Amino acid sequence: MLSSVLSSVVALLLSCVVMGLGWVLAKRAISDREKSSPFECGFDPIKSARLPFSLRFFLLAIIFLIFDVEIVLLFPILISMNNSFSLALVFSLFIFLIILVFGLFHEWNEGSLDWAQ
Repeated sequence: MLSSVLSSVVALLLSCVVMGLGWVLAKRAISDREKSSPFECGFDPIKSARLPFSLRFFLLAIIFLIFDVEIVLLFPILISMNNSFSLALVFSLFIFLIILVFGLFHEWNEGSLDWAQ
């Protein structure tokens, strides 16, 4: 018990020290107009170097990652069903899949999956 509390305190202190050092070192970097602008042979830039990012693409990528992780969570259940079949395991798998389908319908109704808009 004492060792876990001691390791938690050491981890907290170490993370605070690292965050403090990062904050102090970030303040030392002086940023001016020349350093923050893209280099174009000494001339002023013609247009912005940063392209606008599609928020709809970002949301679709996040939804894909969430469902990808959920599929990975299904693999151990399928492997354990191969070894021993239990009704509780099938019921929990069914409930998990129902939650996934309801989430998919919610995102569909919300319009998050409509790429054309």
